[in-house]
Amino acid sequence: MRTWIPWLVACWPLMTFGERINHEGRALGPAPVVKTPLLFNTPEADAVVAAMQIMPRDNPWNEDISKRPLLPNSDAMIARITADLAPNRRTLRLFTEMNYVLVPDNQPVVPVKFVNYPNESDLNGGKSAVGLYPIPANLPIETWPVGTAALSLVEWQQDNAKRGGDRHAIIVQPGTGLLFETWESKLVGNAWQASNGARFSLNSNTLRPAGWTSGDAAGLPMFPALVRFDECKRGMVEHALRLVVKRTRVGPIYPATHAASVGNTSDPNIPAMGQRLRLKAGFVIPPNWSIQEKAVLLALKKHGAIVADNGGFFSISITPDERYPKGCFEHLNGLGIDQFEVIQTTGPNEAPRGH
Repeated sequence: MRTWIPWLVACWPLMTFGERINHEGRALGPAPVVKTPLLFNTPEADAVVAAMQIMPRDNPWNEDISKRPLLPNSDAMIARITADLAPNRRTLRLFTEMNYVLVPDNQPVVPVKFVNYPNESDLNGGKSAVGLYPIPANLPIETWPVGTAALSLVEWQQDNAKRGGDRHAIIVQPGTGLLFETWESKLVGNAWQASNGARFSLNSNTLRPAGWTSGDAAGLPMFPALVRFDECKRGMVEHALRLVVKRTRVGPIYPATHAASVGNTSDPNIPAMGQRLRLKAGFVIPPNWSIQEKAVLLALKKHGAIVADNGGFFSISITPDERYPKGCFEHLNGLGIDQFEVIQTTGPNEAPRGH
């Protein structure tokens, strides 16, 4: 008898063939099936996203960068990021902004007119400024419902209050592995329009074409970067986060594909789109901080945050989920920028990425 057979018999009860394990080593269970559109702030959506491998295991968003070397000018870059901000904005901010909807494979597609960047949008065959996207009636637009006061979802879709803003929208189709993201999204009458539309595969490391934007100025997807309710509840955000800084320089770096330099500067001490920052290993996570704060801090140490857009804050994006306990992020909204460092990022041919 072969020597491995007794071992196999002894270990059989411990072995589960075909078990789905994600990049963090967490068992995912059966592949999720979505039968009807599910909003991000529901237990049903939690169960689906918790069972998904969001982007490949070796994708940059899932990379373990805890041991990556620092850039030689890390201190200078952190100082510049800080100095560019107003004195009362020189700490981390968590913005409750990006939401999403999960849709089934057979979700009907509707036309979306792209009004500003049709040449950098994923269109219907590339023959017009219109794309066919699987938009459900309950598509949430950025900041709904936490930041939209008494407005109904339809009123917010139509922007009846003329609040404007970036108005990002995110549609996830787990069955097909497709992700659709737009910005300046608006329902005009019965028709949708947006500045730009991007389609990503959650099962591929393929980037946008060089020079193309997306819902984010860096040309990156937003959904894989969001701090979600389900992962905070588990105690670990399992991916890199979306980071906004005041200014970025000319030229994106991997995995970004698009630049939007403020002032058209090439100063090497100003971060590029795609630049990755990490919370310092020496930062001791206070034991009395909330489980949500600890989940974010663990992610910032292991996966870091990727510069994705310009704005007036040093901020990361969390879902506008009313289920978060009141004040659960209050300590993070004050974490000093000097607790971060800038690392040497990896390139497209450096997988596997430390897992």
